[in-house]
Amino acid sequence: MRRLAQLLILLALCLSPVQAVAQVGPEARVSRVASPGPQRTERIEAELVPMSAWAAPGSTAVVAIKQTIKPGWHTYWRNPGDSGGATTLSWSLPAGVKAGEIVWPVPERQRLSGLMNYGYSGTAYLPVPIEIPASARAGTNLPLTVEALFLVCSAEMCVPDELTLTLALPIRDGAAPLDPRNGAAIAAVLEKAPRPAGIEARIVLENGQLILTATGGPLTGQNPGPSYFFPFGTGVISHPAPQTGAWGPQGLTLRLTPGGATRAAGITASVQGVLVTAQGAFEITAQPGDALPGATGSGSLTAAPDASASAEPATAQAAEGTSLAVFVQALLFAVLGGLILNLMPCVFPILAMKAASLASAAHEPAKARRDGLAFLAGVLTTFLLLAGLLLGLRAAGEAVGWGFQLQSPPVTAALAVLMLAVALNLSGVFHVGAGLQSAGSGPLSRLPGGMGAFFTGVLAVVVAAPCTAPFMAFALGAALVMPWPLALGVFLGLGLGLALPFVIVSLTPGLLSRLPRPGPWMERLKGLLAFPMYGTALWLAWVFGRQTGTEALGLLFVAGLLLAAGVWLIGGGQSERMAGRRGVLHLVSGVLALILAGGALALAARVPPAPVSADASPESGTTLASAPWSDAAVQSALAEGRPVLVNFTADWCVTCKINERTSLSSARVGAAIEQANAVYLVGDWTRRDDVIAAELQRHGRSGVPLYLLYAPGSTEPRILPQLLTEGVVIDALEDIRP
Repeated sequence: MRRLAQLLILLALCLSPVQAVAQVGPEARVSRVASPGPQRTERIEAELVPMSAWAAPGSTAVVAIKQTIKPGWHTYWRNPGDSGGATTLSWSLPAGVKAGEIVWPVPERQRLSGLMNYGYSGTAYLPVPIEIPASARAGTNLPLTVEALFLVCSAEMCVPDELTLTLALPIRDGAAPLDPRNGAAIAAVLEKAPRPAGIEARIVLENGQLILTATGGPLTGQNPGPSYFFPFGTGVISHPAPQTGAWGPQGLTLRLTPGGATRAAGITASVQGVLVTAQGAFEITAQPGDALPGATGSGSLTAAPDASASAEPATAQAAEGTSLAVFVQALLFAVLGGLILNLMPCVFPILAMKAASLASAAHEPAKARRDGLAFLAGVLTTFLLLAGLLLGLRAAGEAVGWGFQLQSPPVTAALAVLMLAVALNLSGVFHVGAGLQSAGSGPLSRLPGGMGAFFTGVLAVVVAAPCTAPFMAFALGAALVMPWPLALGVFLGLGLGLALPFVIVSLTPGLLSRLPRPGPWMERLKGLLAFPMYGTALWLAWVFGRQTGTEALGLLFVAGLLLAAGVWLIGGGQSERMAGRRGVLHLVSGVLALILAGGALALAARVPPAPVSADASPESGTTLASAPWSDAAVQSALAEGRPVLVNFTADWCVTCKINERTSLSSARVGAAIEQANAVYLVGDWTRRDDVIAAELQRHGRSGVPLYLLYAPGSTEPRILPQLLTEGVVIDALEDIRP
């Protein structure tokens, strides 16, 4: 009712005397100067304009943010759809003056590849009611100032543009005519704006479809015409999917495809949004429940066509035409990135195990082929599952990227315990699949046959998740804005690159024959390889401690101790059975210890994360003086004429830590930063941070590391290589020195 009253007031004023997968681009141009009139960037012009020539004391005036958007670009509605962000306003007003919420016009539907966004192009007005106090004196002007933040996007990039808009609103007595420049256009927008209309609505999830029924008000007794439902919340419906249904004597029925959030949790609360019909646009609240009677009949109902279909930007059409080329390039880069990933230190322990396993089968070509293909299957299956989870979470509106799973303390704790178990297995404490093997089995058959090779492939992907390699950044960044079938293809290309060297060796008899023959050296190598796995377990425990604190870390240590005791007892039982004895006591004791270890692990995962001090600087692993990253910190330093070096990192990112220890901690780099008068900022992504995730996406990246170097006066930063050297950093800093 309050919303309806507000709209009626606005309409009354109208009728007063005298008479409507991409990539991310460069840094936004920011206008901080509070000057009257239009403010501009390369993409958008915005102005704060009044609907009426003046405002009376004690009345409600209407002003609007007028957007003139460059062709090929668009801004967003309150729900941006599959990507983007809504326009936000921050007001600075005189005492007693109050600004209401934006009266959002019905948005266009902007289809791009497999995405659907909701927004505005061309010229658009966002009206806002302004309450004028009765104490305002006639003959004066009220200064109104608003900071407007627009996310302006094309088919190729998105740029946040922040503009400071001002208006001196005249105060006069009596009813005011419409402003001659913009008054009629704003009045038309208000007249067509969605409003409550006494419509009752229900929504239910049936057989994988959302059924929305609406009856009453203007829907009664007439064909509503082409109709469409815009939800206020993301994840409710699949935005690109068609909406069809039927109409009856009391209203209409729409059949919708559920979005990620709805598929995960169902309909548990009311769904708000805008129902657009040929009779007008109406705000509705659909309560969970069965379909309303009278909403379905013999009348066929189709969704309204895309509002932007006839004026789709040429850049969107170009994007459709080049999507295959982008996919091929991303796939090639993914394979190359996967190949290079074999050289990363985080993957080496697992791949060394696989190399030793191939050596054991070097003179059994059939076994080598089986193990190589099983390893490939393990890698591809795990990449497919990880990619599916990542893409599903992003479709549901989550801000996640490559390595996202290690931002979860429970996952980090579970991986630490798993790596400890692998190390203990390599140390001979227990044997996987010992019951299926004879006492004379080869030393590396602890992971038996093809299943062992498959599991090694799984472990290779698990430990590779925190790492990134050259070429991976473009491939993964592109994959996350592609339709999901193409995105999965890119991730499978990454897995193929990771497994390719071992598959080639396993399928090539000539290469296999060059490998050394099995012997006692393999048993010693197996024991040696246990120590990198112990180190991996300790590193993951350190990351877990950084995420949660000492209390949870202590519980993780208890879980590790109980796990070690359990597998030691199980290993003793295996030895007893191999000697012809039953060893039941060992087995029962070991299983009990493992159950207790699982309980300790579960308790550790449930401990709330340790609070982070607001003024604490992140540990970047370097000796350089640093401050936490924020966009405000970057803009502040640039405003002072100082360069900015930004390091987006995470404790679980091995590549990040190596770069920091080798290339960002030397006295020479520190001196170069000081000579350039640069500011060093660190964005710590160890824990989930949606702001950092959005910034990574804005620069075409899905994970860390990311190194940015901003030069004063430049509109976009220079992106440094993912594998840094001391010379690269120093040369980059010297290039921007005056």
